[in-house]
Amino acid sequence: MDLNVLWIVVLFAIGFVGSFISGMVGIGGSIIKYPMLLYIPPALGFVAFTSQEVAAVSAIQVFFATLVGMLAYRKGSFIHKKLVLYMGIPIVIGSFIGGYGSRLLPDSAINMTYGVMALVAAVMMFMPKKGDESGDYTQLTFNRSVAAISAGVVGILSGIVGAAGAFITVPIMLVLLRIPTRVAIASSLAITFISSIGTTVGKIMGGHMLWIPSAVMVIASIVASPIGVKVGKRMNVKLLQWILAGLITATVVKIWFDLLA
Repeated sequence: MDLNVLWIVVLFAIGFVGSFISGMVGIGGSIIKYPMLLYIPPALGFVAFTSQEVAAVSAIQVFFATLVGMLAYRKGSFIHKKLVLYMGIPIVIGSFIGGYGSRLLPDSAINMTYGVMALVAAVMMFMPKKGDESGDYTQLTFNRSVAAISAGVVGILSGIVGAAGAFITVPIMLVLLRIPTRVAIASSLAITFISSIGTTVGKIMGGHMLWIPSAVMVIASIVASPIGVKVGKRMNVKLLQWILAGLITATVVKIWFDLLA
């Protein structure tokens, strides 16, 4: 197989896996794709992406993965509009600031930011979840100040690493805001889509976008994200929580092992 074709197949596979998980557990998929893009291509003999390039490619892929996933969840009452509003606006402002400002940071600072975010998310996923999983989703209430402030902070940090921050907004919803799991997953896709707008624009303006890898990842997103949504809708809530916790924890271990090595 031609090396260029193999390179595209590898990128598509990374995008497919990340986008499938994105649709299934309500994250942008960057928690998976970031380390995969960073480590898999050089392990197979291809030129390694820099952290800046990985962050940029992840940003545009997350935009499309969450858009497709959100559309797949549009039926039903799982997407909580007020939650999306109170978290979406602060997170898009923060993500633009972080995405554009990341051009001033070295790769080591970007990787450290990602490692800290993933560690916090992993800790939160193992904390008790108190959301009512069987109630009327349209009558949900939540602390609006906590939602807005936490979303703004997550936006800035996720903009830096090119992630939309869903891998930490979902734990925030489950633990701090006490949102039921399926509502958190569906609403997170909508919030992540909004966040990815600011992150993507910031990354493009920062000059780190690689268009061919981005296009391959976008195609993978359009194919895989709806499949993940269908699987997630049929899956047990506790199993969804444990899958998300496991993915985040595995990424934390890998990122911090590399940071401390």
